[in-house]
Amino acid sequence: VLGKISIGAATAAAKSGGNAANTGALTMDATTPVLAGAQVGVYTVRCIAAATNSGTFLVIGPDGRSLGQVLVGATFANQIKFSIADSTQDFIVGEGFDITVAAGSGKYIPSLAAAVDGSQTPDLIASEAVDATLADKELIAFYQGDFNESGLTIGTGHTAASIREGLRVKGINLVPTGTIAY
Repeated sequence: VLGKISIGAATAAAKSGGNAANTGALTMDATTPVLAGAQVGVYTVRCIAAATNSGTFLVIGPDGRSLGQVLVGATFANQIKFSIADSTQDFIVGEGFDITVAAGSGKYIPSLAAAVDGSQTPDLIASEAVDATLADKELIAFYQGDFNESGLTIGTGHTAASIREGLRVKGINLVPTGTIAY
């Protein structure tokens, strides 16, 4: 069972026009900067309340919806994960950062429930097992049809029951052993 890599890397920069000198920095989490539910596009992180050696920032997703607030020194973890550090000059209202989440490669890999790159959503059924450890490989994959669920290799965290409905709406039906009629 394959999923498509639709989410890429995240990069952060000071907002367009920059911030005042020595106001601090936003640092993406080194291990998991992109979390489940992340969207491709630009997240805005803006100071909405200034404070001495602190400040409150509002995070807006690429779809224009608020994802919450984060204080200087705390970690934000909703779709993206980062922290903001203070420096010698305090942030002022309106200053901030833009975080860009790039589109993924569009390649297909085994779907694992814990993935956060889009591949966690099962999308296709591979026709055969392929070892693409050293290089990308081409294979035939099915986007619709009836498949014997006991014959599938299902990624870690998924079960036939957990992926059945999502695949069904795409035209892939998982059927128990012995129930496929031709």
